[in-house]
Amino acid sequence: MKKLIIAEKPSVARDIAKVLKCNGKGDGYLYNDNYIISWAIGHLVTLFDPQDYDPNLKKWSYATLPIIPENIKLKPVKDTKKQYDILKGLINSPEVASLICATDAGREGELIFRYIYKLTKCQKPFERLWISSMTDAAIKAGFENLTDGADYDDLYRSAKCRSEADWLVGINASRAFTLKYNTLLSIGRVQTPTLAIIVKRQKEIDSFKPEKYWEIEADFSLYKGMWISEKNETKINSKEKAEEIIKKVKGKEGEIVSKETERKSLPAPFLYDLTELQRDGNKKYGYSAAKTLDIVQSLYEKHKMVTYPRTDSRFLPDDMVPKIVPITKKIASLSEYKEYTDYILSLEKLPISKRIVDNTKISDHHAIIPTDINPNTGRLSVEEKNIYDLIVRRFMQVFYPNYRYDVTKIITRAEGENFLTKGNIIVDKGWTALNVNTGKEKKTTEPIPEVNKGDKYKIASVKKQEKATKPPANYDEASLLSAMENAGRFVEDEDLREQMKDSGLGTPATRSGIIERLVNVKYLERKGKKLLPTEKGIKLIDVVMPELKSPETTGKWEKGLSSISKGKMESERFMNSIKRYVDFIVRESANMQTNIVFPPEKSRGRVKSSLGKCPNCSGDILENTKAFFCTNWKNNCKFTIWKNDRDMADVTVSADNVKNLLKNGFFEHNGKKIVLKDKSVGGVKYE
Repeated sequence: MKKLIIAEKPSVARDIAKVLKCNGKGDGYLYNDNYIISWAIGHLVTLFDPQDYDPNLKKWSYATLPIIPENIKLKPVKDTKKQYDILKGLINSPEVASLICATDAGREGELIFRYIYKLTKCQKPFERLWISSMTDAAIKAGFENLTDGADYDDLYRSAKCRSEADWLVGINASRAFTLKYNTLLSIGRVQTPTLAIIVKRQKEIDSFKPEKYWEIEADFSLYKGMWISEKNETKINSKEKAEEIIKKVKGKEGEIVSKETERKSLPAPFLYDLTELQRDGNKKYGYSAAKTLDIVQSLYEKHKMVTYPRTDSRFLPDDMVPKIVPITKKIASLSEYKEYTDYILSLEKLPISKRIVDNTKISDHHAIIPTDINPNTGRLSVEEKNIYDLIVRRFMQVFYPNYRYDVTKIITRAEGENFLTKGNIIVDKGWTALNVNTGKEKKTTEPIPEVNKGDKYKIASVKKQEKATKPPANYDEASLLSAMENAGRFVEDEDLREQMKDSGLGTPATRSGIIERLVNVKYLERKGKKLLPTEKGIKLIDVVMPELKSPETTGKWEKGLSSISKGKMESERFMNSIKRYVDFIVRESANMQTNIVFPPEKSRGRVKSSLGKCPNCSGDILENTKAFFCTNWKNNCKFTIWKNDRDMADVTVSADNVKNLLKNGFFEHNGKKIVLKDKSVGGVKYE
């Protein structure tokens, strides 16, 4: 009897097979005397479509909403059904006594395996492989420490609720608003609140009116100072006041009334979780969140050089402490890091603190760090080297001393007006010596001369500068990821805002996909690094009810899903709230009164301008690669003229033919008249 191991993808299955010495090859699996190893290809199983429950649900109609099946059912994904059938055969094979779930160690990985297990009606026992790196040693250790599959039942329940909630909200809200506004609208539990954040910022920018202000700089020969008010502000709201101050102090003597030097200390940033790595990938290299995820996934799976990337933790557990020195020694083999690893390895004791190791701040996985294999950067692409470099340098930074600098402030008073002079001097580069530009370290300024309190200096010159307030910046992927992670700050209710500190929009593993989805459905567009809402995206946020676009709603749900995964909430309670919410969406959308009109859609395929009016519904007739169709196809207008009509085998219908048909009622072919077959559904025939 054998154990069947199910991995998430073929490459992972091959890595496991190498460690377990499964050298036999079958159709869609590998094997030896003890194990059979097969794989999914991402999700092999998906939820039923509405029409799978009832063919009548294929037509979009308010009369069929809300669509809330009593039991949400599963089916194989059509494109990968062959591999599903292979797995089904292996699962039900009498040769297989039990299973091992070796999909990614996270919520979605758990769902991939459990959906296969459920759809194949498997009753055999299974164990769980849970590893944080794909090195041979980690895989071997994982198989020596398999856990009972039931230990992850709560994680599965959370994943199942996420999957079904997204289906229910997406299907019902998208249909309801599409029908209401006569244009195809995609609405999602997470994507719509994310879009709302961007639209809100765009409206702030559009309505922003710059206000002029002035600043005054005085030159005391040895140093310069900026005028400050009693509230320590440099802005002056009127040109007249600025000129009055200049006139008052010009050529006068100033006295240093205070000089203070304060030493400041900045600790190294925390280790990387996925979201922080995606932010830095975007800021430093301009990579999209999705691109950074692909790169780090490759470093994890293909090259085995970093630990599991889809993590929301920035800390290490206690049991990782003994591995820090071995990992550092491996990094030392790369010449570009040797200077820094030598310092770490020279320490009598590693400076381990709660900023690095904290078991209470680890969920499914610890922070992303390098693995303890010999790193071969020669095999990496430029993009992989860049992301690996970020991870390695961040790993080393946390063992370096704080960045320390002195901040000196001088106040010079002339004719009762105060002028501020500031300067920073680096005392110890600390962790910033690793040259990672995070934007958090203070820059050195012009050195402040040796002056003392009571010294007097004449103002050699004084000038004003006209400036203007600036609108808030557009979101880029780095700032949007931060906004999604900290969505609680957009919530007005103080108590709920506090509760949402640990809940954001989506998870580190899904946020990049949400951004890409918003771009793909034409709600967002990229302009350089900026993410800008389209007209369609702005109008969608204008029409949806507050609950659908509120981070508060989604944050509550994400917190609920987290509670389910920890065994603190029943999944039935969560799903009942989702069903009530779906019912509310449908009712409210049907009753909404609005005059908002969405921009016309770019239709399917190769579309040109309208060829004429539809004889059935007066919509516009457009062309794609295979046919001529009505723009009201979303409202079930079936009018279509196929370019190669089966009943007219000798005729290829052209755009000019269709124009004549719609204008004159016929077109000619080989001296014969061809007319519409049916006004409601289209088609052509010889008269």
